[in-house]
Formats: sequence, C-alpha cells, structure tokens
Amino acid sequence: MSDDIITVDEFEKTRVARFDKLEGSTLPMLDAVIPGCEREIFHIIGRGVGEDATQKAAISDNRDFNVSVVRCGPGKGTLHHDHETNEVFMPLKGRWKIFWGDDEDSRCVLLDPWDVASCPPHVMRGFRNVSDEEGLLFVIVGATDPGRVTWRDDVLEEAERRGHKLTEDGIEQVPAAAE
Repeated sequence: MSDDIITVDEFEKTRVARFDKLEGSTLPMLDAVIPGCEREIFHIIGRGVGEDATQKAAISDNRDFNVSVVRCGPGKGTLHHDHETNEVFMPLKGRWKIFWGDDEDSRCVLLDPWDVASCPPHVMRGFRNVSDEEGLLFVIVGATDPGRVTWRDDVLEEAERRGHKLTEDGIEQVPAAAE
C-alpha cells in the first residue's frame, strides 16, 4: 500500500459529514424571507447555489457536484428559480412537489421518499413539501461552480418589499427608508 493514502482521522475531518453536527441556514436563499418559503438548508458537499455567504459546507471538496439537504415544514418550499446546471431531487422524508414553468400546478410531479427527479439547466423550477409532516429533501446541484441562482422578477420584488435583496456577496438587509 502507498503511504500517501488518507488516514482515517483526516478522512473523518475532511470527507465525512455527520448530520447531527451540520449547521443549517434558515436564510439559505433570498426567497426564504417570503411566507411559505421558510426552510433550512444544510450544505453537505460544497455550497452549491446557496446565497447565505456565512454558511460553510461540511465537505469542501465538491469537484463536479454539490450536495445539500433541505428541511422544512408542511406546505413550505422554494419559489421559481433557475440555475446553470442540472438539479436532482430525492425526498428522504415526506412527499414533495417538484414544479417548473410558470406556476406550481401546470407542470409538476409528486415524489415520495427515494423517488428521484432531475431538472435541466435554464428551466425555472421550485419545490414544496406537500406532506403533513416535516420533510427532508436531498438535493444535488451539478458542477464544481454551479453559478448563481436566477430568480423571477416577482420573487426579487417581494423579497425587497420584505427588507432583503441579493448582492454579489449574498443576501443583505435593505436599509429602512428615512422618514
């Protein structure tokens, strides 16, 4: 055997993510400030398309893909967004609606635990936990650098109305208007 094989200690420190030790973000994406979009995202491998500049991934070596887990209550999810890469969804707990296009109902599929769906690049998409319990959704975003999320204008406007905007550095609070 080669002496340059990674040690068990180094493997544990750099290549293992223990779910009970992950630090999630409750403001992972801009739309999380909008009612119905409250959720927590745990970055497991890479940061993917996360917009919380303070959140770290448990495993930083994300060559060619990023892995996250979304946790949210019934009826919660994300609004329409797009990215440069494929996005794969697999429910771990609960039933999830994956939707694309102009609304949540015209083009959608329902996924139960262990079902898998892959959304292609440049298609507005979103997801929602449609079960009666807290749900967990396993998400893979392709590419080492998957780029940034593109939000629909109505999502950007609603987030700003609620006091948040997206900058090059991540999500920022909009200063209150002077009275």
